[in-house]
Order: sequence, then C-alpha cells, then structure tokens
Amino acid sequence: MTATLSSPASSTPVAGRQQAGWLSLATAVVALLVALPIISVATNVFSTGTSGTWSHLASTVLPEYIGTTLWLCLGVGSLAALVGVGTAWLVTHFDFPLRSSFEWALVLPLAMPAYVMAYAYTDLLQFAGPLQSWLRATMGWTRADYWFPDVRTLGGAVVMFTFVLYPYVFMLARTAFMERGAAVIEAGRSLGLSPRQSFMRVSLPMARPAVAAGVALVLMETLADYGTVSYFAVQTFTTGIYRAWFSLGDRVAAAQLAMCLLGFVVLLLALERQSRGGARFHGSGLRRQPSRGAPLTGLRASVAITLCVLPILIGFLLPAGVLLHLAMTEGDTQFGTRFLTLASNSVVVSGLTALLAVALALLVAYARRLEPSPLTRSAHWAVGLGYALPGSVIAVGVLIPMARMDNALAQWLQASFGWQTGLLFTGTIAALVFACLVRFMTTALQTVDSSLYRVTPHMDDAARSLGLTPARTLRRVHLPLLRRGLLTAGLLVFIDVMKELPATLVMRPFNFDTLATQAYTLASDERLAEASTATIAIVAVGLLPLIVLCRQIASERRQLAPN
Repeated sequence: MTATLSSPASSTPVAGRQQAGWLSLATAVVALLVALPIISVATNVFSTGTSGTWSHLASTVLPEYIGTTLWLCLGVGSLAALVGVGTAWLVTHFDFPLRSSFEWALVLPLAMPAYVMAYAYTDLLQFAGPLQSWLRATMGWTRADYWFPDVRTLGGAVVMFTFVLYPYVFMLARTAFMERGAAVIEAGRSLGLSPRQSFMRVSLPMARPAVAAGVALVLMETLADYGTVSYFAVQTFTTGIYRAWFSLGDRVAAAQLAMCLLGFVVLLLALERQSRGGARFHGSGLRRQPSRGAPLTGLRASVAITLCVLPILIGFLLPAGVLLHLAMTEGDTQFGTRFLTLASNSVVVSGLTALLAVALALLVAYARRLEPSPLTRSAHWAVGLGYALPGSVIAVGVLIPMARMDNALAQWLQASFGWQTGLLFTGTIAALVFACLVRFMTTALQTVDSSLYRVTPHMDDAARSLGLTPARTLRRVHLPLLRRGLLTAGLLVFIDVMKELPATLVMRPFNFDTLATQAYTLASDERLAEASTATIAIVAVGLLPLIVLCRQIASERRQLAPN
C-alpha cells in the first residue's frame, strides 16, 4: 500500500533528473553548433591558402583595412555617443514642447538599415540628384562653379552609421538617466552644482556602463556591415573578406581576414568591459523617482526641439521620403511577380530562422533554469556569443565546413546508392538559415530569458508537488505565461533576418534572392529607383518591433508621471 502511494512521487524526481540531463546534453550540442563558425575560421589562421593570397593582402591592402576600420569605429562611436547621450539627456531632464513624442520618435532610425540609408542619400546628394540639380537650376551654376561634398567616402559612411545606430545609445542612456531619478540631480544641485556640472559630474558617470554598452552595440553593427562600406567603396575588413572570397577565390584568405575582424570584435568587447571596470551604482530609494524636468521656453526650447528633430530627420524621415518619392515617380519595373518571389523568399528564410531560434532559445534557457550547472551556464554563454560575430565571419565559418560535408555526402551517396543528390546544404537554404540562426539566436535567447525570469520558481515547485515532469511543467505552466515573450522573440529575429545582408549574399543558393540582396544588387548597378520598392518593404517590416518598443516607452512614461 505504501509503495503504491509513493510510486508517483518517487518516480517524478527520477524522470525530472533524466529530462534535465537530456536537456543539458541538447544545450551543449546547440552551443557546439553555434561555436562551429568560430572553430572553422580559427583553424584556417595558420594555413597557407592556395596561391599566397594572404601574403599579398598583408603586404598591400591589410594596413588600409586596419586603418580604415579603426577610423570608422572611432568616428561612429564618438558621434553616436554624442547624439545618443545628448538626446537622452534632453528628453529625461528637461520639459519642452513635443518632449513625449521625441521619446519614441528618436528610436525610429533603427528601422532604417544603414545600406538602405546609403542608397537614399546617394540618390539625393549625387551630381545628378535633386539637390544639386536644384542648386544649378536656381543659381545658374555649372559643374566647375561650386564644390559639393561627396557622400560616398569614409566620412559619409560615418554619418550613415551614426544616424542609423545612435538609438542603441539613446535607449540605454535614457533608461539609465530615468532610473537615477530626479533626487540624484537635486542632490547634486544642493551641493552647488549647475545643471551642466550636475550632468558631467553626477549623471554621466553613473550612466557610463549603459553608454559603454550602447556604443559597443553600435560598433559591432558597424563592423558587421557590408552593404554601406561596399557601396561607398570604403575598404574595411568586411569588404576585404568578400574580395578574397569572390574575386580572388581564396577561402583560406577570407577566413584569415574574418579572424582579424573577429579580433576587432573581441578587442571591442574587452575595451567595453574595461571601460566599465568595477563600476556599480545603486540608487536605493532614489531610483525611479520621476521628474517633469526643468522647463524650457523660448529660444532654449527651440534649440532643444531642433536637436531632437535633426537625428529623426536625417536618420529616418529624409531617407524614407526619398525612397517613397523614387517608388511613386519612377517606379520599379520589376514590381509584380518578381517582387512577390523576393518577398516570399525573405519570409521563408526569416520565418524558419525565427521558429528555430525561439525553440532553441527556449531549450537553452529552460535547461539552465532546471539545472544551473557549469555545463548549462557555459552553453548559455556560448550561444549568446552569436550576435557579437559579424555576418561575414559567420558566413565564412559556416560555408567552409558545410561545403566539405556537402561534397563528401554527395560523393558517398553517388558511390553507395547511385543517387545524384547535388548539394543538400549549401545548395539549399539550409546553410543560410543556419548562418542566420547563429547570428541572431542571441536576440531570442535574451528575450526568452527575460520572460522566464518573471516566472517565480515557486510555480516550478508547485508543479513538481502535483507530480508534473519538467516537460509537462513547461507545456502546462510556463508556455502560457511565456506566450507574449516568445512572440516578441520571434518577431525580433524575423526582422533581423529580413535586414541581414552580408551572410545572405554569401550563403544564398544559386538564383535565390531576397529583398535585401535585390536592393543591394540594383543599388550597386546604380538602379536606385528599381531598388526603392524592396528597400521600402524592408523598412516597413522593420517598423513593426519599433511600434511595440514605442508603446513600451510611452507606457513607462505614464507609469512614472507624477500624480
């Protein structure tokens, strides 16, 4: 009788331990797959290549790659920090007209990929563009009568990246300023500090970890970009990787350049951690004390509004207006069946990647929750590294081993069964989906982690006391509570994959184009009007998560508003 009554209770922990063990093993496998591109690239560092390509690159263009990449990072990091921190300070510590609208409008440039913005400004500012044409018609000038800056330069690339990516700094700095509250500022002013001194000596040092994290995100996105630097003919490591792969036909040299680029990312992350040091700030009772901000009127209010409008105008409104004008006036001759094919290709790749990313992120996060062992924690950390890897590095690291595996598998099937299967991985979208999965699974993992943290462990204990296994607990308890977080994670990954260009250019199968690759191809051929339809579609889809984010920002402001 006793054995009969205790049987369910005693078998449940055993089953739970077995499932936790399988989850830990599966998590380790996922982490190994994510680490595959790094391992693949690293194994080619000391290879000689096929024709001494690396020696040629090292003696000719490698110094230019290093110098240009350093200048690009320095310029983008400095300007993005200035714009992001400045606008965040204005909307959190001052009260002026349209302030609440600027809080969400300042994140809109995130919907505009940098390469799309580059296409729009090239059309607007080139010699045959509307601006210079208007100047010549109005002033009666000829080409020799005036000088106009060339946007397709290193300086132009710095501006493009700055006004597309500064929202990363803005969002993190705004959150840090809001969390410190008005009491911290008032404490500084009570010690005789002016508003400027209070900002420089109190608020900014306390927000430094958040600002450093935002700048690190900006620079990682800058290093990962290919469309902008290629279109502007700026020689960076990313353009060098593609030149070594496609023009010189040397995959080993491409992998060696990819490893150099990865070294830049590691150095960047180390500098970001070093800049934060051991800084930890706790506001205790001073946290989340809202303020209406110091009122600004007259000229000061006009200056504040102008400073907030300019980033929105440059980073979103103006390029979006140029694209809309091109689409409505000149149009896209390929709009129709061809556009639907491109859109369906983008949706298929993005949808598959999003589904797999959410499922694997849930697996990794849940395994660490059930069994926070060194194995699951290390696997969780390794899976989160993907976002720090540029798409070009991932593409090289995925394509080299997969191409070898494809060829070996095809030869074995031909020899053993007489089947001519072709390339099963690199010849289909499988390799492309895997590359995007490695690149963007971090986004899904962070979102799922955040949702799981809000589910109290007491629910797990209550489920176990009722005899539920971990799998049934996940299905019947956690999934209903995580539904919104999982949908958000899937949406974010979907949008990221839609905009991804470097990995898609390398990994796509033959005769398989997406909206991003079509826009790049047409823009590279100077067919900007035809590229406008694809670019508008990318921007429109990118607005979806920003709408959710803007609603969240507005909700935070309402919750913190004084009664």
